[in-house]
Amino acid sequence: MADRLFPDEGMRDRIVAEARSWIGTPYRHQASIKGAGCDCLGLVRGVWRALYGAEPEPLPPYNPDWAEAGGAETLLEAGRRWLVERQASDGAFGDYLAGDILVFRWKDGSPAKHAGILASSTSLIHSYDRIGVVERPLVPAWKRRVAAVFSFPGGSPWQH
Repeated sequence: MADRLFPDEGMRDRIVAEARSWIGTPYRHQASIKGAGCDCLGLVRGVWRALYGAEPEPLPPYNPDWAEAGGAETLLEAGRRWLVERQASDGAFGDYLAGDILVFRWKDGSPAKHAGILASSTSLIHSYDRIGVVERPLVPAWKRRVAAVFSFPGGSPWQH
């Protein structure tokens, strides 16, 4: 929602620290349990719970090919309901900050279906099939796939 505040620097530090505490969690489709298993959305959900408590809405079951099968922008729509969408003044990636959530398209024209948390201007924390939660360099190939950038809301999301 556009009227939500962006997180301050201290909250951004907490977001990155929490995301890093998930590193090494194995990949498990639909899961969101630190140390036991999560997918990319499960990582974002787990960081949300650490910041705010309960998740804002129940998550329906989804297949690994949910985006290809349905074609809807389900991930982007959910982000716009609960997060704060960030838009750089000139569209440059460098305007985004540590703690932001990056949402990716695997290929042009397909729905966005992968997400990660920016750890720094050069690295991303995300959960990858067969690999698990890792922090990896944010290389140009990843930057080209960014479909949207969101921030967790500053303060409590329930107050806005």
